[in-house]
Amino acid sequence: MELEVWWIGKTTDSYLHQGLSIYLKKIGHYANVNTREFKEAKGLKNIQSIKQFETPALIKAIQTPGILPILLDEGGTQYSSLEFANWLSKNAHTSNRKLCFIIGGAYGFSEEIKNHVPTKIALSEMTFTHQMIRLIFLEQLYRAFTIINKIPYHNE
Repeated sequence: MELEVWWIGKTTDSYLHQGLSIYLKKIGHYANVNTREFKEAKGLKNIQSIKQFETPALIKAIQTPGILPILLDEGGTQYSSLEFANWLSKNAHTSNRKLCFIIGGAYGFSEEIKNHVPTKIALSEMTFTHQMIRLIFLEQLYRAFTIINKIPYHNE
């Protein structure tokens, strides 16, 4: 299985770099995960301007043939870890496109992006930094693969 995980902006904290590396390696036992970093708006103060800056590159990228874009967005569907594992298994095996999970910038996604991508997943009702959610999502992705493959890791 091959997956994409995209995000906006550089990962600046070393502990996050380390965590991302650890979980990408762990996930690598189950799937090939490609990550892609998109340029973050710098120096803009208006939230709308920031989202407008980040939108064109994402719009172009989500139109790449062969991918199924999925936004990680607070307005998306929430799943338990078991439900997400079932969702992942079902979609990975029934879709002829590569699943592509997209993490927005500090202010989330523009309405234009949200309108282009019908599938949205919310990880929590809590708010996390856009950098930290990368690590949290990769851990949940790893957890889902261990559930799917019946590897002891997840506790009910």
